[in-house]
Amino acid sequence: MKIAIQQPYYLPSPWYFIKMAQVDCFVFLNDVQFEKNDWQHRNRIRNANGFQWLSIPNFYSFPQKINEVQIDFGAQWQHDHLHSLEACYGATKFYKQYIPLFAELFCVPCSTIDRINMDSVILLAEILGIKPEIFKTSDYNFKGTGSERLVNICKHFRAKTYFADPYEQGFLDKELFEKAGIEIRLIDNTPPVYTQHWAKTPQDFIPDLSTVDLIFNCGPASRTVLLGDSSNNPNPETL
Repeated sequence: MKIAIQQPYYLPSPWYFIKMAQVDCFVFLNDVQFEKNDWQHRNRIRNANGFQWLSIPNFYSFPQKINEVQIDFGAQWQHDHLHSLEACYGATKFYKQYIPLFAELFCVPCSTIDRINMDSVILLAEILGIKPEIFKTSDYNFKGTGSERLVNICKHFRAKTYFADPYEQGFLDKELFEKAGIEIRLIDNTPPVYTQHWAKTPQDFIPDLSTVDLIFNCGPASRTVLLGDSSNNPNPETL
C-alpha cells in the first residue's frame, strides 16, 4: 500500500496532484493547526499583470485547527472567486467546459475551511483522473505528533511506502519510519510547463499557480502535462 498524507489546501498547485497520483491511499491531515495567510485558505491564479490571490475569508481564532475554522460567508467570496476566474480565464479554450464545475463547488454548503478545501482537491483530482482512496484524519484518533503521528497513520492503513514532497525532508524522522518498515519516497515536484494564457513569451510563464490554471489552459490534456507521456507515473526518489 502506497500512501500520502497532506493538509487540505484550497485549489492547490500541480505538485499536490503529482503526489496524489502516486498513491493508493490519500489522507487529508485536516485536524492540525491552521496557518493564517497560507495555502490552507488561498491560492494564486494568472491575470494580465502577473497573478492574483483567491482567498477565503474566515473567522480564525488561535489555536484553532483547520477543521475548526469557520468560513465567513458574509463576504460573498464565492461570487468574487467566480468573477475572478472569468476575468482571468474567460478567453481560454477550456473555460466554458470546466467553469460549471467550479460554480457548483462554490454552491456547496460548507461551513469550515477544511471542507471546501477537500472538496476543491477532490474536484481537481476527478478532472485529472486521479482516484486514490481518500480519508481524513479527523475521522480517527491517531496518537502522537509530527513523524510519530504520520507513522501511526501509515500503520493503520498498512502502508509500506510513504510519498513525500521535497519540502518535508527536514521534518521527517527517517529512523522512525525505518523502524516501522516504511519506505519514504520523494516525488519529483518540478512544476509542469505549458502554454499559459496571458504569457506572451516563455519567460512570462508563472509556475506553481493553482491547478485551475493548468486545467483552463490545457483541458483534457492536463493529466498528460502534469504526469508525463509514458506511464503517467513519475519515478520518485527513495529517501
